[in-house]
Amino acid sequence: MANAKADPSIYFVPHNGWYPVVVALGAMLMVTGFGSYLNDVKGGGDGSWVQFYTGLTILAVTLFFWFAKVIEENSQGLANAQLKRSYVWGMGWFIFSEVMFFAAFFGALFYARVFAVSWLGGEGGKAMTGDYLWPDFSAEWPVMQNPDNALFQGPDQSMASPGIANWFAPVYLPFLNTVLLLASSVTVHFAHTAIKNQDRTKLITWLGITLVLGFAFLFFQVEEYIHAYQELGLTLSSGIYGSTFYILTGFHGFHVTMGAFILTIQFFRALKGHFKPDDCFGFEAASWYWHFVDVVWVCLFIFVYIL
Repeated sequence: MANAKADPSIYFVPHNGWYPVVVALGAMLMVTGFGSYLNDVKGGGDGSWVQFYTGLTILAVTLFFWFAKVIEENSQGLANAQLKRSYVWGMGWFIFSEVMFFAAFFGALFYARVFAVSWLGGEGGKAMTGDYLWPDFSAEWPVMQNPDNALFQGPDQSMASPGIANWFAPVYLPFLNTVLLLASSVTVHFAHTAIKNQDRTKLITWLGITLVLGFAFLFFQVEEYIHAYQELGLTLSSGIYGSTFYILTGFHGFHVTMGAFILTIQFFRALKGHFKPDDCFGFEAASWYWHFVDVVWVCLFIFVYIL
């Protein structure tokens, strides 16, 4: 460690740790627990939720201590220029992987809406697969029932419920969430500017406002889900539209939760006097991630709620 401090050309390699393994364990428990609930594996129910929350707790606690370790190493002067460059590249590639992650789901939405529905409905008057299997299928978006004989009883029953496209009219909750996230993107930028200007009061104020806006977004998204489930009948079983809607908005909500958690760590660091104009990559990485989830939400708002 002493050599790493004295010679900036030496690349600091942290000691062996179990953080990645435990994070993977927590993520696995979360995903499998939620998956068990959705697929009603062995009755699903409370056991699946216990597994999900156990994984979430493990993930949150491990990330907290992992962040603390990295912050401690930086405070000791171990993060030299080479290591900081690797942080920048690592965060850049991580965000790129997240872009590809969401691109896959947007691609699924595009394929289902533009190609699959029209093919099943007999595009251009041509005899298509749907003409033989589901001749009464209505090629309208959104598709609220999968073309299955068990769900589709006869020619008078449309698979695309009329008026569903206006479910969220006047889309007040998604629109409100769009305003909240865009505003939070501005406030987190102001917080970053405060670091550059060495104004800690503004840093804490703007970062605190960002957190309030972020958690408000999550609150209203839960309200939207409750409204969709209980009053509109939009569930994961509501055809291809229901599944793509919840996959896209649900994964985005998880990313917002993670971003809010990371920004909360930065908020407490700001309270403790961390961050300098030339040493604030922890905050910068968090702000990059936050801008990313904001851009993804704008795309969601346009392609899921508007078009």
